[in-house]
Amino acid sequence: MTADQEKQQAALEAVKFIKNNMVVGLGTGSTAKHMILAVGDLVKRGMNLTCVPSSEATQKIALELGIKIVDLHEIDKIDITIDGADECDENFQLIKGGGGALLREKILAWNTKYNIIIADSSKAVKKLGAFKLPIEVIPFATKQILNFLEAENLKPIQRMKDGQPYRTDENNYIIDVDIFKVEDLKALEIKLLKVPGIVETGLFLDTTNLLILGNESGPIFKYRN
Repeated sequence: MTADQEKQQAALEAVKFIKNNMVVGLGTGSTAKHMILAVGDLVKRGMNLTCVPSSEATQKIALELGIKIVDLHEIDKIDITIDGADECDENFQLIKGGGGALLREKILAWNTKYNIIIADSSKAVKKLGAFKLPIEVIPFATKQILNFLEAENLKPIQRMKDGQPYRTDENNYIIDVDIFKVEDLKALEIKLLKVPGIVETGLFLDTTNLLILGNESGPIFKYRN
């Protein structure tokens, strides 16, 4: 089974948790795309769903599939959000933001009653950090933040695209850092978010309710107590 097949398997299992008349948060990325396609099938078969996208890319796909899209301010609470992850550990801690949508993804997660993360089996790790941690920053403060992160020995690299600084949907920059040697991720999160100009990090430490991993011998479900 390929990684993409595992992603699809996990996505198809996750959409089984969606019920009629729910408000659904739609994640971003290659794994989430399988989920969005499956949600489109539910809508086509007559299910009434209202969906909140976590990125402009996700919104575009959803609208093409005929999925009803609303802005976050139009609803009170999201019933269920399904999203992917770049890494996930045994404590339901995640690194997200490889696709650049970490800020909106975290906003959706915080405003959701039940968060499901879907991933292929390669995303499950014993320790987070082989995948670089994305940090979304205000362009005005980027130089000083890079200096701070360098002094913290996090080996920061500003993300680029086509020779220019990568821009998020909120028109911010992203800096990717190395956290593999960091033991206390909660302390790191607190320290980073105290820095003026750092908008958000890709550490999702306590938002996940259910993790579904695609697997050759069948999907693996991990429920958070």
